[in-house]
Amino acid sequence: MRVAQLIESDGPGGAERVVADLATHLQADGAPSVVFVPAKGEGWLARQIAGCGVAVERFDLDRPFSPACARSLAAAFRRHRVDVAHSHEFSMAVYGAWASWLAGVPHLVTMHGSRYYAGRLRRRLALRSALAVSKRTVAVSTTLADHMSRELWIPRARIAMVSNGVHRAPRAPKTIRDELHLSTADRLLVAVGNLYPVKGHTHLIDAMALLAERHPALHLAICGRGPLGDALADQARRCGLSTRIHLLGLRSVTPASQGERVPERSEGG
Repeated sequence: MRVAQLIESDGPGGAERVVADLATHLQADGAPSVVFVPAKGEGWLARQIAGCGVAVERFDLDRPFSPACARSLAAAFRRHRVDVAHSHEFSMAVYGAWASWLAGVPHLVTMHGSRYYAGRLRRRLALRSALAVSKRTVAVSTTLADHMSRELWIPRARIAMVSNGVHRAPRAPKTIRDELHLSTADRLLVAVGNLYPVKGHTHLIDAMALLAERHPALHLAICGRGPLGDALADQARRCGLSTRIHLLGLRSVTPASQGERVPERSEGG
């Protein structure tokens, strides 16, 4: 079985990491894989799967409505003899379903947490149509599945919930505790996810401020990148927590403590 994975973004994030993991593990298990990424993307995802035998195809999607993109994807499906196409998130759910219909290929959709489709009626209608012609729809959380059911007017039973998995990694020689010079008496919380409003980091810092006096040994480490980095640092300073809230930036694997690793993945990326 040859499996295509399609995603519109290829920077470091949760959904992109899931695509890389799926493609490389399917390839290793004997299911040849091809990953479709944007031609003008960052290139991060392609670098993650380099050397694994996974084929990479690049597509152009330069306008909201592009029959040419759907036809190009369908042609690539035929060229690679794709047996199953697996699209991730809104844009590729729509174009992947369209291309799969043109190529006569079964289609699967996984939604990772972004509700980009919810803001406009035409997006909801487009996604609803894409799911109608797809063989299976997956959400990575029960909450997201419930939202999709209500917002897209489809029965909840048609949406499967499959949580993202994590790798069990060997013990790391150095942990976040070591990096931050924390003692065994210090308590450490770790949040992993890109610094976007939907991740709720501002609420987490507010919660830290409420707990700070009662728990003076509590620290928070935030792993991820994004446009809210400076704002979160300012918020930590205003709360008097700049020495206890640590913005660690992008991490591929985050060793939290001895024997435990947290991959850079959270619901929605």
